[in-house]
Amino acid sequence: MNKDWFKKYFNLYHEFLFDHTVYDKLIELKNMIIDTNQKGKKLIFLGNGGSAAISSHVAVDLSKNAKIRAINFNEAGLITCLANDYGYEEWMAKAIEMYGDQGDLIIIISSSGKSLNVIKAARAAKKKGITVVTFTGFEIDNPLKKEGDLNLWLNCRAYNIVEMVHQMWLLSICDVIIGNAEYSPQ
Repeated sequence: MNKDWFKKYFNLYHEFLFDHTVYDKLIELKNMIIDTNQKGKKLIFLGNGGSAAISSHVAVDLSKNAKIRAINFNEAGLITCLANDYGYEEWMAKAIEMYGDQGDLIIIISSSGKSLNVIKAARAAKKKGITVVTFTGFEIDNPLKKEGDLNLWLNCRAYNIVEMVHQMWLLSICDVIIGNAEYSPQ
């Protein structure tokens, strides 16, 4: 392992973070978030594994720092109850049925976009009149992306890079809503 490995690795981040073609979609998502909030509706974040952690982080930052009402479904009791009673592929859809409201905005994060539970969640959200935004990577025609009203896709197959870029994109939206990248926690 040498310095060239890290240089190539971090250049991948540079390539995706400075891809100006995504900026219009980030602006569109920021506007969707503000519109949802102004209508008194909420944001819902979902993901598995690392994407679940990103969901928690972004939902908390938007709620606390940007004053945008956001929730995520990462509470262990909720997951284990619904997965036990309805199956792992159905638990997210059931949570949306229980907590989602027409006019909400759901942001579903999945590196591959192939997990059945997130695909079913997107379908359940659409049935309730919830706008679906997807953050995916890997294959351009992944199943989750096909369900989205707005899709932010990363042409990459490296999990950590996909997840970190998704997180950076989402946190940049939080900061643009706040109006600054540097602020005191409130």
